[in-house]
Amino acid sequence: MFVESLSLVNFRNHSEAEFQFEAGVNCIVGKNGSGKTNVLDAVHYLSMCRSYLNPTDKQNIRFNEQFFVIQGCWMKDEQPFNLYCGVKAGSKKVFKKNKKEYNRLADHIGHFPVVMISPYDTDLISEGSEVRRRWMDGIISQFDHEYLSDLQRYNKVLDQRNALLKLQFENGFFERESIEIWDEQLIKYGTAIHNKRVSFIDAFIPLFQHYYKWISQEQESVSLNYESKLSETDFRTLIQQAYPKDMRVHYTSVGIHKDDITFLLEGLPIKRFGSQGQQKSFLIALRLAQFDWLKERLNQTPILLLDDIFDKLDNLRVAQLMELVSKNTFGQVLVTDTDEIRVSAIFETIQVKPKMIIFNSELV
Repeated sequence: MFVESLSLVNFRNHSEAEFQFEAGVNCIVGKNGSGKTNVLDAVHYLSMCRSYLNPTDKQNIRFNEQFFVIQGCWMKDEQPFNLYCGVKAGSKKVFKKNKKEYNRLADHIGHFPVVMISPYDTDLISEGSEVRRRWMDGIISQFDHEYLSDLQRYNKVLDQRNALLKLQFENGFFERESIEIWDEQLIKYGTAIHNKRVSFIDAFIPLFQHYYKWISQEQESVSLNYESKLSETDFRTLIQQAYPKDMRVHYTSVGIHKDDITFLLEGLPIKRFGSQGQQKSFLIALRLAQFDWLKERLNQTPILLLDDIFDKLDNLRVAQLMELVSKNTFGQVLVTDTDEIRVSAIFETIQVKPKMIIFNSELV
């Protein structure tokens, strides 16, 4: 599977642009601000129905414009698929496959997988638990649509329960029976989500550890620890115990929406005790493990998007990584960088001839 062509209209800093790609390695080279990363983000949009960089659709519309359009032709199982994403200010996002609009965007997820390695991945370590939950949920949802449906239902029920808690607080009365109606649904969907998250993390860890050892060339141990109160107490007991607090703060204080993943280096949080180099290796290993995980379960080779990876690792490590991802097992790779000479030299070293796409101006 690979992206054959891509066209952009009013997407971020691109007014109009068209690109042709090859099934192997493609290098997009240009100065900072030229829109290289936005090309990768457009491919991500057509895969996941959303931006990798900015989840608010209207904020991806080019300045002073009212809409954007992304179109791409993907080759999958030797068949062409034309994907379309259109966003207009004040209107619902439109997403089509072969000119047929989806009723639910969730039906598209997992059919055209991509994995992106980006400087923004540092948010997985530095930011709060929501970022790490979103990463985990995004992987599981691509191969388990029941999980995605349960997650959407859980969030809707959570919103309803929180709204009711707030309404009761504002009106100065509390009716536990009406809250418990929502409790039953939270328990049902939340328990199912928790069990699948536990299974995912347990199976994902060995794959991640394999890639970390390869990238870092170190013997230090790394792991992931899924933190959830549901691992200690069943959801029904938790939510009953939390009811007095929920009434006081007027929101749902326990549940799978509070879970987190701790990234561990030698048993300690890498956020506090890992060097910058160790954190970089950790994040790349996470993404490569994600790639293999999706490839095996979707029976499709995801497209690998590498954004400014050359600035984040030393040349030897970059050459090793490029040699790995240039193999047939990785399929199509889209790479961005600012230095054409550096890119060419690294690929020449590993005897790979990529397609070069050069940006000659700051705006395309």
